[in-house]
Amino acid sequence: MSTKQRFVRAAMITALLLGGMTGTAFVESAYAAAPMVKTSAPAYYRMMLGDFEVTALSDGTTVMPVQNLLTHTTAEKTRQMMAASFVQLPYEMNFNAFLVNTGTKLVLIDTGTGAMFGSNLGKLVARLQASGYKPEQVDEIYITHMHPDHIGGLVEHGERVFPNAIVRANQGDADFWLSQAQMDKAPKEAQAHFKDAMEALNPYIQAGRFKPFQGDIELTPGIRSVSLAGHTPGHTGYMIQSKGQKMLVWGDIVHVPAVQFAHPDITIHFDTDSAAAEAMREHVLADAAKQGYYIAGAHLIFPAIGHVRKAGSGYEWVPVSYTELH
Repeated sequence: MSTKQRFVRAAMITALLLGGMTGTAFVESAYAAAPMVKTSAPAYYRMMLGDFEVTALSDGTTVMPVQNLLTHTTAEKTRQMMAASFVQLPYEMNFNAFLVNTGTKLVLIDTGTGAMFGSNLGKLVARLQASGYKPEQVDEIYITHMHPDHIGGLVEHGERVFPNAIVRANQGDADFWLSQAQMDKAPKEAQAHFKDAMEALNPYIQAGRFKPFQGDIELTPGIRSVSLAGHTPGHTGYMIQSKGQKMLVWGDIVHVPAVQFAHPDITIHFDTDSAAAEAMREHVLADAAKQGYYIAGAHLIFPAIGHVRKAGSGYEWVPVSYTELH
């Protein structure tokens, strides 16, 4: 191409670009009138932990009046702390579960809400399938605790959603939430939680597929239970370890990240034992910051996997860096 031809070509391109900006060279087509979709893609995130594949699954989000639920603080202080992190009220809380493929077993940690919390939640099975797995492939289910947003996905219309899975949970939570005597002693507004637990677990109990455990034990090679009692009597985390890498799936250690990392002393109305829950949060945050292992949390911002580091008198959350290369 000659110098003259290159000059002419560049001039034409410049004229077209300028004309496009001014609207004089050609007529623009407007597509902004297309209706807004307002939904996100199926929410799952996958990473490797040593030789294990970990998939974070979002059960959805829903608005929670956390300014009225957090304790050891006030509604106004909660608003201020959240605003400092650019988090607006009303707060849209995340609900997550985690799938671990060890190469020999497929283990699901918590099951989401199922039909127990309304239409904004209960999306775990659809997102499990979108991630490439089916409910019947799950070998074992480990429950962090028996609040409905962690066990509701076990059943649908009274039937087991995961027909081939063995369900494991701490004996302390089973003794508490599956007890008619404990339900009868509970305040009336709390009795629904006991009923939900019974409804979710009974089909597995009747099928001989519920096997509670005691203490900190290896449930399958590479996954151990870790007692985190306080939020509930048998609240349990699960430490996943492969090739020197570790991840603690910690259940409900933190509900509101914008508040409780910086202020671990702030508790929430859902705690069975508020003082024990606070002490456990302080302990786990300190250990996670010191040891540097991964954390996966049920109510952290999706994909809800990252690290904890010390920051002043409190802590801060460092989410994983998004990757598609494994």
